[in-house]
Amino acid sequence: MLRKLLIVAVLALTAACSSGGAGEELPAGPELMKKASEAMKAVKTAAFSIATEGEPNVPVKTADGRLTAQGDADGTITIEVLGTLQELTFAVVGDTVHFKGPTGGFQKMTREQLAQVYDPSVILEPTKGIAQLLASATGPRVEGVEGESYRVAATFPGQVLGQIVPGVTEGVTGTLWIDRATGRLAKAGIPLQGGTVTVSFSDYDAPVTITAPAAG
Repeated sequence: MLRKLLIVAVLALTAACSSGGAGEELPAGPELMKKASEAMKAVKTAAFSIATEGEPNVPVKTADGRLTAQGDADGTITIEVLGTLQELTFAVVGDTVHFKGPTGGFQKMTREQLAQVYDPSVILEPTKGIAQLLASATGPRVEGVEGESYRVAATFPGQVLGQIVPGVTEGVTGTLWIDRATGRLAKAGIPLQGGTVTVSFSDYDAPVTITAPAAG
């Protein structure tokens, strides 16, 4: 009898964890996306991470960094250039981009030149970044609750998504995790041919100062 009770308890716990919020009334997808878009427009700073699983056909393979609403950013990025993976450290300050590989010192390019490859600073830009991606998503459906987030399935237009995940040109149906308390985006999973791209956010509105690296 005790064993049966334990099995029932485990099954109940598993079901509760998988549904993430059994019995909770879920918000409507369009209203949640509107709330999330507005919440992202108000973000001042954030830490971000991009990771790939498998071999999706995108140039950016990994990235980690910090962003400000003013467009400055710093961090590291692994990007495919002419078939070779390059790991770069970068700092975007104003219109100048400072970058360096594993060896040698920092070099400079303009923000306009960087945009030809990938400009992570657009992520918090209201008309191009995450806020616009959320606002332009179609068919959003709240599937459940996972931890502190709502899990939402939606289709994203390629033109907007490509600003955040370079190499994407067509619409994609993916998954979002929207923080239940703040409405801000916690994570986005984008399935592509050959693999998946995951974009994650943390440390919203933490104090961030992006400075140009010392010369030499």
